[in-house]
Amino acid sequence: MHDRSAFTILVEAPDSGQRLDVLVSSLIPDCSRSTAANLIRAGTIQVQGIAQKPSYRVRPGDEIRGYFLPPEPITFKPEPIEIDILLEDTDIIVVNKPSGMVVHPAPGHNTGTLVNGLLYLCPDLAGIGGKLRPGIVHRLDKETSGLLVVAKNARAHHHLSLQFKSRQITKAYIALVYGKIALDAGTITLPIGRHPVDRKKMSTHSRKSRTAETLWRVRERFKRTTLLEINLKTGRTHQIRVHCAAINHPVVGDAVYGGQKAWKRAGSEKNLLSSVSRHMLHAWRLGFVHPATGSTVSIEAPIAQDFEQLLEALRQE
Repeated sequence: MHDRSAFTILVEAPDSGQRLDVLVSSLIPDCSRSTAANLIRAGTIQVQGIAQKPSYRVRPGDEIRGYFLPPEPITFKPEPIEIDILLEDTDIIVVNKPSGMVVHPAPGHNTGTLVNGLLYLCPDLAGIGGKLRPGIVHRLDKETSGLLVVAKNARAHHHLSLQFKSRQITKAYIALVYGKIALDAGTITLPIGRHPVDRKKMSTHSRKSRTAETLWRVRERFKRTTLLEINLKTGRTHQIRVHCAAINHPVVGDAVYGGQKAWKRAGSEKNLLSSVSRHMLHAWRLGFVHPATGSTVSIEAPIAQDFEQLLEALRQE
């Protein structure tokens, strides 16, 4: 049984009139609005000792008390999974993650993840960076293929984490998007936060957003699609997919941000694109400072086979 994490919030004048669930989620780390709403409905979070609705408008002087249980740790085991390792030494592993592989265990994905495979190859990872995400310092979506760097010891984990936080890591992606883009290059600077309605999605129209910057340039143009090279200056969740959709060029195959709806406008390329089963996004290049030697590491991963086959077919068109 896990210990309860209790908290108390005293409402001050600037927060007067806010919804109870919104205020709690904004002040309690790692507590989403939906989680806060569920706890309020269950009576776990109360105002002045009285259960309220999530929509309750707080007033100055209100004392909000509640608690929540930390998530159950996910138990997972080493598994002999084939992993494409591009670079490995005593401090780091750089892998080329295939599309369809989840990075670390989560509800619904307790086996078959990259971490399961890495633990089989490197048992010492178990104590690096936390039990749920051993060695992991950054992630890729399940459908996104490409480069990930993993720390093999605590020093490397700390060093790489600081590089990601200070934006010293360089990350370049390849994305196939709908529409023929006329300009050769550009920058998207739209803030990103949780979608105001669908909490599983991100949006450029969020109530609480953070700055996000995406640089792109055209690598190749097809009849109704464009191949982009994308560099991230920030690392927001789903950043490339959200930004591309926001400028009306969603990533091909992206079922969440409009990349399937756009298929209807694909004209003669429709037949080729109808077989796409995942979003066409690949983490192509990664650059960072080696945590032990201090030297600059720059590495590229070949585009995934299904992605490359699609590009070849588009070229034939």
